Amino acid sequence: MNDVALPASEQRIAAVRRFTRFYTRHMGVLREGLHASPFSLTEARVLYELANRSSSTAADIARDLGLDAGYLSRILRGFAQRGFLARARSQNDGRESHLALTPAGHEAFAPLDRGSHDEVAALLAPLSEGAQARLIEAMATVEQLLGARSRQTPPYLLRPHHVGDMGWVVSRHGALYAQEYNWNMEFEALVAEIVAGFIKNFDARRERCWVAEVDGAPVGSVFLVKHSDEVGKLRLLLVEPQARGMGIGARLVAECIRFARLSGYRTLTLWTNDVLVAARRIYQAAGFRLAQEEKHHSFGHDLVGQNWELSL
Repeated sequence: MNDVALPASEQRIAAVRRFTRFYTRHMGVLREGLHASPFSLTEARVLYELANRSSSTAADIARDLGLDAGYLSRILRGFAQRGFLARARSQNDGRESHLALTPAGHEAFAPLDRGSHDEVAALLAPLSEGAQARLIEAMATVEQLLGARSRQTPPYLLRPHHVGDMGWVVSRHGALYAQEYNWNMEFEALVAEIVAGFIKNFDARRERCWVAEVDGAPVGSVFLVKHSDEVGKLRLLLVEPQARGMGIGARLVAECIRFARLSGYRTLTLWTNDVLVAARRIYQAAGFRLAQEEKHHSFGHDLVGQNWELSL
């Protein structure tokens, strides 16, 4: 039967079903392994949730993804057998466990995340800037109308770094510290050296960069880098002014601490300056203790540098 002969409501249903078939084929979600990986679409989605939450229970994930509890339990059991999953008994409810990815889990997730990023980039590449904007606007409309954002969804998300993020980190550090503290370009040069070293020597099992996003735009970042086998270093904590007050800075620091413990570091250190009052408050609240401070002249100013430590 021709769609034109159908009632208007049936035509709309047919149109949605047609779009769904087009979208699932076009995005490759029907393949046996998502993004040329050994993971199914559901397994990859669960990995994404574990990689982008500081702590979660199986009940949380089942609810948010609309998964059957038994089905999710089998997926999580498989992840645990492969060394991807760490469990910690909840202090509030002994019947529940908080879930987190191990370093091996993050390493397994990284190519999935890159694969998704690269496939979408390839999808957008043939389109003009105007066509891309229309597509994103249409997707936002679908998301808004179908209520994809539940009230439980946090106003921001954390993700691993992607291609292009390092340029943003350098640019925003340089611009914000010039604006807020009048630091000169020496600081931007220092940040560039740090991120270049991070990329060149990146160890996915013991190092990490987190980028915070709001509505798809980066608003914060932090790095955990290897200083030695027993010492990790927290570096380049940044939160954009418009995103402050949302708890992003504390969450980024908490992620560094959690991952440092999972990676086997015994101590987490950081270097900052005493004028960075808001950042120092976050470090203190997370348990860091001031170990040493020293006056220096850098970035066009007389400053007091501080070394902070956290025993893990």
